[in-house]
Order: sequence, then C-alpha cells, then structure tokens
Amino acid sequence: MGAGEFSYRISISTLRVVFPLLFVLRLAKGQFRLFGAYHPVKAAPGDDVILPCHVEPKLNVAGMTVEWSRPDRCPDPKNCLSHDEYVHLYRHNSEVTEMKLPSYIGRTALFTDSLREGNISLRITNVTQEDEGRYRCFIPKLKSHLQSSVVHLIVGGSSERCRLIPVVVLCMFILLCIAVRGCLMTESLCQKAELKKLTI
Repeated sequence: MGAGEFSYRISISTLRVVFPLLFVLRLAKGQFRLFGAYHPVKAAPGDDVILPCHVEPKLNVAGMTVEWSRPDRCPDPKNCLSHDEYVHLYRHNSEVTEMKLPSYIGRTALFTDSLREGNISLRITNVTQEDEGRYRCFIPKLKSHLQSSVVHLIVGGSSERCRLIPVVVLCMFILLCIAVRGCLMTESLCQKAELKKLTI
C-alpha cells in the first residue's frame, strides 16, 4: 500500500466520522429547550407565587400556544394530554378561560411582555394547600425534544406565622436588653452599698 493510498483511506474514514458529527452538532445548535425550576418552589397559603419556565436559547413565543397543566390531577393517567382542563392556557395571543380548571379562574397570569424573550413563567395568586403538586409547562409547537418541563410547588406554613417571627424575635431582644440593664443596675447599686460600708 502506497503512502498516497494510505492518506486517502485516512481522509475518507475521517470524513465518515466528521460529517455526521457536524450534522448532529448543527441540529443540536438549532434546538430549543424548555426549562423549569431545578428545585421545588415553596410558598405559604395566601402568598403569590411564580412558577418559572423559559425557552433556551431565547425565542419569541408570543404567537405560540402555551399550556400549563397539573399532570398529577390528570383524569386519564394513560393520556394526560386528552383532558381539556388547564391551569392556564394561552392561545392566539390571549388567555383561553373556557378550558380552565375552575379553582384557577382569575388567579393565574403569564408575563405577556416577557413572552418575546421565551419566558412562559406562571404567576398564581393567593395559593392554597390544594395548589400543591406538580405543574407542567408545555409549548406544543416548539421544535425540540424538550417541549415541556415540570415544576413542583410545595405549599406549607402560614404567611401570618412567617410575618410574626421577626416581631417575636424583636420582643425577645428588647426583653433581654431590659433584663441585662436591670442586672447591671442592681450590680451597680450593690457596689455602691459596699463602698459606703467600707468608708464608714
């Protein structure tokens, strides 16, 4: 085998590896992905909460359908996409309320100005214990193998209790200061009394 034939075989086998690799990389570069929260989102009853979800790289999704649903409340576990009840449904540049779960009516909203940046995060107001669970954000026409993402919401504790904690801490600090000052004053009076005894 000559040197020319050897280099020809190397270049052909190299091309067989490089071309498919370049094709895959090009496809991957053009892929969009939907990302939610990496950790559960926590809220107290009565709070407003934001469930994060966005497209990367940034993509204007204002003209696309955006669906938020509750997969753990799916009537048919074998086909969760068959039901017509959503936490929030955005279609044709506006919210569709006809297919919305009754408990979420008037309580959810997208950040419509941010849709051009690929942000489809959902705001839920006045959360209750019944809102706890998994939420699925989904863009049906997104050209990606990651068209959806799941965000877990945990609702626990009382917002009133959370507001009271700083007040209780402050009261305890004031009482501690008063007690310390009282001890210092008592000690000072004792020292003065001892001095009087010594001088007599």
